[in-house]
Amino acid sequence: MKKLLRLTLLLLLLPFAAAFAQDGAKRYALYGVAFYNQENLFDTVHDYGKNDYEYLPGGTMKWGTMKYEAKLKNMASVLSELCTDRLPAGAAVIGLSEVENRRVLEDLLRQPALAARGYRIVHYEGPDRRGIDCAFLYNPKFFQLESSMLVPYYYKTPSQPDVDLGFYTDADGKVRAYTEMRGDTTYMTRGFLVMEGLLAGEKVFFIVNHWPSRAAGSESRERAGYQVRALKDALLRQDPGAKVIIMGDLNDDPNNKSLTDALGCKHRLRDVRSAGDLYNPWWDTLYKAGQGTLLYDGKWNLFDQIVFTGNLLGDDRTTLKFYRNEVFVRDYLFQQEGRYKGSPRRTHAGGVWLNGYSDHLPTYIYLIKEVR
Repeated sequence: MKKLLRLTLLLLLLPFAAAFAQDGAKRYALYGVAFYNQENLFDTVHDYGKNDYEYLPGGTMKWGTMKYEAKLKNMASVLSELCTDRLPAGAAVIGLSEVENRRVLEDLLRQPALAARGYRIVHYEGPDRRGIDCAFLYNPKFFQLESSMLVPYYYKTPSQPDVDLGFYTDADGKVRAYTEMRGDTTYMTRGFLVMEGLLAGEKVFFIVNHWPSRAAGSESRERAGYQVRALKDALLRQDPGAKVIIMGDLNDDPNNKSLTDALGCKHRLRDVRSAGDLYNPWWDTLYKAGQGTLLYDGKWNLFDQIVFTGNLLGDDRTTLKFYRNEVFVRDYLFQQEGRYKGSPRRTHAGGVWLNGYSDHLPTYIYLIKEVR
């Protein structure tokens, strides 16, 4: 216990000129993994086949060059700060939601706040009718990308009981995404973006999500949870020693059935009984600390979660392990006056441009590993 407390204090107090902390004869490296909903990061050009008209110069949001460039600058400034309280180089991996296309991601990385970081992009054009997708930014100094895929979300209804999952396992045991939409496509939405590679020399699968909205009903998100759980299990069958980190705007809180039943997350350490079980560290953040990531009708929700497999838990730091989780909180991210005082300062509210950031706050976790 004394050793753990000493390491905790060391990690909290060091300015982290480098990504290492030393405890006696041992040295440790930290890695940051973050998620941030970009809240309608659209460019000013129409994408064919997408309902992006409100985010055009002549649309309801009057979305012209000035607003777009301000949005890019604001979002880049936040992304550049994630995990820098302990890691000057920032997060190794950042999952994003609500980005329109690869062009906006490239424009984002050209912003002065991010240009020197060397982040690379993983993005696929998805089927969402508005055109908003998920994406990854990753720093190749810390994460070595091996493969990626976009697994589609499939609706399953009584009229199409054969529609199950958006992926399959090929003859070589490799998990593959279906490339075509199957079944009911009336409400096509974001899929599940998977990125595979090495973090701290260990195989890690990242899955970034943007689950159906609350207006779509709880069953649609439970369906998403079921599909992602099956995807996680399939990836672990492919690579039994791998670690899986699932993140995103899940449009549900930690205690909702989509998380507890469908995805199968555990919020008590003693209930995580296998390497493949999922642990959700955000339960206490919301229900004990009262801290969330978005405010609705005066109540905090915590939709922006990062959960992970049980093999990231434990005290044996010779392999990569979970260290701590945090909601990114800065005064400038909040509305300082008026009716929405205390809410995240978003880009628009009530049709008025606020030159803000997002209606969500970012979240991140730290991972730790002994350096030998």
